Amino acid sequence: MKRTPKRLPLALQIRALIFLLYLIFFTIPYGVFCLLIFPCLNTERRYACAAAWCHATLWILRTVCGITHQVKGWEYLPNGPAVLLSKHQSAWEILGLITLMPRRLCFVFKRELLRVPFFGWVLGLLRMIRIDRCKGHDAFTSILRQGRARLQEGAWIVMFPEGTRTRVGAQGPYKTGGARFAVQAGVPVIPIAHNAGYVWPRNSFTKYPGTVTVSIGPAIPTASLSPQQVNARVEEWIEMEMRRIDAGAD
Repeated sequence: MKRTPKRLPLALQIRALIFLLYLIFFTIPYGVFCLLIFPCLNTERRYACAAAWCHATLWILRTVCGITHQVKGWEYLPNGPAVLLSKHQSAWEILGLITLMPRRLCFVFKRELLRVPFFGWVLGLLRMIRIDRCKGHDAFTSILRQGRARLQEGAWIVMFPEGTRTRVGAQGPYKTGGARFAVQAGVPVIPIAHNAGYVWPRNSFTKYPGTVTVSIGPAIPTASLSPQQVNARVEEWIEMEMRRIDAGAD
């Protein structure tokens, strides 16, 4: 995958426009549809409806924008509860993880997202973990309470240690929230690296053709480890894997 060119070919702009039109003319009606039927559905079926939109969106990205993906490390996914800690470069990884993972995923998100029309409204009807960052320590207590309940339901918890999306080649500070949760919940951590920022850079209108590599790492046990130790291992593995993925980008 090539890095962002300085001059954008007209074809890329047209493809990006088609994708935007898809978001407007398909996502909004689909969001209304979900809002109407969700009260009649259980948690699993609501999630399946949301996942169907993710599948459709990845199909559009593949067909129109030329964005494909490959996954390495399937064998490291556990047959039990876990916390997935992922690199955060793009909007792609949210769609990709929901589509690829064999279990229902539960994301931790800011309450402010509930105000986003359609997306936020549908998100509020899914059993995700919402937090109010203004509450400080109480916010983590809420994450722990909600997260344990979701783990008991069979879902995997997903967090982005860097908090916000980073540009390609950059590294944000790894916060310990995800590791703290995993330690206190007594479940392993699965680190995930990917290079989706090459094809869908943060805050970018343009999408670039290429293959996203999603690399799943070995489980990191949390027993007898502090959150800082777990977080350090997650950061070490993800950033080492990012350097390998970047070196293999074409």
